[in-house]
Amino acid sequence: MKPGRLKQILLLTDGCSNHGEDPVVVAALARNQGITVNVIGVLDDRQNGRPQGLEEVESIAEAGGGVSQIVYQKSLSQTVQMVTRQAMTQTIQGVVNKELQEILGKKQTIEELPPEQRGEVVEVVDELGESCDLEVLVLVDTSASMHHKLPTVKDALFDLSLSLNARSGSNQFSVYAFPDPKKTITKMVGWTPELGEIHGIFSKLNSGGYTPTGPALKEALYAFAGKPLDERLRNEEDPYEETGF
Repeated sequence: MKPGRLKQILLLTDGCSNHGEDPVVVAALARNQGITVNVIGVLDDRQNGRPQGLEEVESIAEAGGGVSQIVYQKSLSQTVQMVTRQAMTQTIQGVVNKELQEILGKKQTIEELPPEQRGEVVEVVDELGESCDLEVLVLVDTSASMHHKLPTVKDALFDLSLSLNARSGSNQFSVYAFPDPKKTITKMVGWTPELGEIHGIFSKLNSGGYTPTGPALKEALYAFAGKPLDERLRNEEDPYEETGF
């Protein structure tokens, strides 16, 4: 048994969306297309109290079937790796649970199995996590309040690439930023198995003052299809038909 290629959007942001459609609705759409949406809320190291936008971070990830985490800059690298791997495991567990229900003919999950069988299934989940193919689209909020955090984001993504490339399964990464004054999102790094070229790219960005998270997420879905959005619409194709498992 092997799940299809796992597809994730990893959204890095520090504020509330304030422009365009509801990102929670778009995250649910992504989930329906087999794309998990994970969200990391990045705080200033000296920020105290309950962060603004926490509810939205959690709601987007929940709707997208993913993982959410609020983190200070100093812990970002470790958190990016943890969230990505945790979402992989969560997705694979969902696939395994579906298989169990089909085999056993009843609604039974991994947690409900006898201890010995549960241990065997957990081993299978771990093995699949190391061997499955993975696509991670990183969507970075570059609004004005994120500007001084971008060097930390850069280092965290480079570390993520090194960590995941220790797996036996293939990895593909891409990096997009928003907002863009002319387009919704900007492609910073196209699909690649390595993020070594990430150094220097964030210095080219101009930070904006608004946060169109919903439109940015929606645009990011098309990056998994491999064709520009306008070309797919001209061909009158379903823009989401290739994004499923």
